[in-house]
Amino acid sequence: MAEGPAGVLSGLGAVYRRHRPEETLLYQIVAHHYPDFVELMSAQGRPLPPFVQREFQDYLKCGRLEYGFLRVRCSACRAEKLVAFSCKRRGFCPSCGARRMVDTAALLVDEVLPPVPIRQWVLSVPFPLRFLFAREPAALSAVLGIVIRAIEAYLIARAGYTRARARTGAVTLIQRFGGALNLNIHFHMLFLDGVYVTGSNRRLRFVPLPAPTPAALQGLLERIAQRVGRHLERRGVLVRDAESTYLQWDEARDSPLDELLGAAITYRIAVGPQRGHKAFTLQTLTPRPLDEKARDDVARTGGFSLHAGIAAKAHQREKLERLARYIARPAVVSERLSLTGQGDIRVALKTPYRDGTTHVVLQPLDFLARLAALAPRPRVNLTRFHGVFAPNSRYRARITPAARGRRGQSDPSRPEAAKRRAITWAQRLKRVFWIDISTCEHCGGAVRVIASIEDPIVIEKILAHLERREAASTTPHAPRAPPPVGSGLLE
Repeated sequence: MAEGPAGVLSGLGAVYRRHRPEETLLYQIVAHHYPDFVELMSAQGRPLPPFVQREFQDYLKCGRLEYGFLRVRCSACRAEKLVAFSCKRRGFCPSCGARRMVDTAALLVDEVLPPVPIRQWVLSVPFPLRFLFAREPAALSAVLGIVIRAIEAYLIARAGYTRARARTGAVTLIQRFGGALNLNIHFHMLFLDGVYVTGSNRRLRFVPLPAPTPAALQGLLERIAQRVGRHLERRGVLVRDAESTYLQWDEARDSPLDELLGAAITYRIAVGPQRGHKAFTLQTLTPRPLDEKARDDVARTGGFSLHAGIAAKAHQREKLERLARYIARPAVVSERLSLTGQGDIRVALKTPYRDGTTHVVLQPLDFLARLAALAPRPRVNLTRFHGVFAPNSRYRARITPAARGRRGQSDPSRPEAAKRRAITWAQRLKRVFWIDISTCEHCGGAVRVIASIEDPIVIEKILAHLERREAASTTPHAPRAPPPVGSGLLE
């Protein structure tokens, strides 16, 4: 179901209002320019892949009553609401992105991450690797495995144990976007800030660790960069010679999307007469000095960067959920989009760049090219579980709050009904926006779904009836003369 931050806060609390995507600037841009974008790409011999076309087409149906809805009725006063269906796409839909953000954060905090210290590790990679990851999901998975094993080895060694006695774990959320709607594939890893140690009685004991020092962070990143380079050389993707290092692959497997991916990664214009030029930016702040002291919690080498400065203590579950929401946030924020006087799209950056840049300005078709590049390929998981959190880990059932794990390892006393289910639309609204949609705002009665309407003929009839009723309630009556004297109405 489609929803969004549609609550209206008042003295009585938050009241639900249906999300209307057709009124947002993002929807209007896509609806107006998408046909021209498809035609342009086809004319250039680069037709959009089917999964990208589905991303746009389903977004244009998301939250629209014309394509189906649920009827929700109060059991007491019989008041009804219509709830439109959602597209459930993972690319750029803000409504579905917000839903997925809340679901992911709730799952991690309630059922996966135990009440122990958790630290966020963020790894960014050079531009060529971002293009490789977008093009070859298998390479992304292999490199992520190298990164996870390197950090695990560092944590276990820092605790003074070996892999035979100590275990750690992480959840990786693969983020595909940057603040300028650029394609920036990087890893947000929620690692246990310590290790679990197996005692003589086979009981698990958690050993917390201090934050990594700048020197340790730098050394760890250099090891990761070296191992990634060696792995890509063995795969035949990375070539090193005396003068340079570059990536190569089979050109026969080139995709029509490759040029859009490259432009979205390098902040360049992808279509139109200015193709290949840098995107136009607005610098409305004073540039920061270049000699500004570097952050101690960020290591850098060869285009890689590693950050590990944010952590949540064992009792800071609300902070952990906020962090998880931030990591799982949607790529596009409608409130940061606006139109210029020339009809271009101005994208406000969440964090200004060092040179004072606060906005990126894109022409409509180039804006759609950025959205197309953000669409992930089908069957590529953007959330990965490692170590003690892996689905086949024998420790998972003993560590996670949900006590679910490999077959034969789960808690036998745990009832079947306690298995994980995605939180409902009503629970999601209540958890984030303090809106209790399960209670009628008019009388306080219980609200329940009474029908799912998907037949186009029935949809048209219901919407036409509602339009007539709304028109009748807003049309004033024609003026009329007072009743005649003697009719009894004035006596």
